[in-house]
Amino acid sequence: MTEELYKKHRPASFKQVIGQDEVIRQLADWGRRQAIPHFLLLTGPSGVGKTTVARILRTKLGCGDADYTEVNAADARGIDMVRNIRSNLMLAPISGKCRFWTIDECHRLTGEAQDSFLKMLEDTPDHVYFVLSTTNPQKLLKTIITRATELKFRLLSSKDVERVVSTVLEDEESKPLSRDVMDRLVDVAEGSARKALVLLHAIIGLSEEEEQLDAIAKGDHKAQAIELARLLMKPGVSWPEVAKLLKNVDEEHESLRRMVLGYCRSVMLSGGKGVRRAAAVVDRFQDALYESGAAGLALACYDIVCPEDGK
Repeated sequence: MTEELYKKHRPASFKQVIGQDEVIRQLADWGRRQAIPHFLLLTGPSGVGKTTVARILRTKLGCGDADYTEVNAADARGIDMVRNIRSNLMLAPISGKCRFWTIDECHRLTGEAQDSFLKMLEDTPDHVYFVLSTTNPQKLLKTIITRATELKFRLLSSKDVERVVSTVLEDEESKPLSRDVMDRLVDVAEGSARKALVLLHAIIGLSEEEEQLDAIAKGDHKAQAIELARLLMKPGVSWPEVAKLLKNVDEEHESLRRMVLGYCRSVMLSGGKGVRRAAAVVDRFQDALYESGAAGLALACYDIVCPEDGK
């Protein structure tokens, strides 16, 4: 199976990172002064380079594979994971100059795990580095945030997204995209380099412009969110109508929830006749879907469409 483009073309050096100039400048300055903080907090939208930068940094610091650990807090979020780190904290590096832990989606850590992590951060050994990354820093303990050195990542500009796509096309020795296809891909990517390359992977083997545009449309998650929001706002909508749409949803459910909230907020602020219905959707969509996922999304939609069944 062909490797996905966003994995195959992941930047291997800071010079290759596009769209995060301020972050790279700060890291370069610390590097020149040999003053890399031992606890970094990387915040910002998904798909813009947080994990990539962490991996490059660990290489720059001379951390070997045996001393590098990457944890996704969506899968390992409890106190046992933190205890495992603590048990290895004082061990000397095996294959390099330091030990390095990257915790992705760190806002998913339980309160108990965050408390335990805090104690390690207060007295980090000189040979240990922690990089925590999150799209939702508000979920972290304030005491963790105040002890961290934060690097804020941003969505890529349209120009930067196009640069990412063009660079990969050149490396793949593929012909350039037409202006219409490139503009549509950049628009749908919404500032995410990863999303742009996922879309490019879907169209790079298609020769006809119409086929490419159709494939991009199928990957337009914002369009899915708008379609769902409009359906939920529709008076008298039936559950089978909504269920049919939900079966075809392939967007990450928490992101979809937030986009639906954004749509309904706009309706509420417009002051039109759909305000009360939009407020009902917002009320039911308040809870995050990190844990419940597709089931939680379906339940929230069902409660909106069939509120009488919940009585």
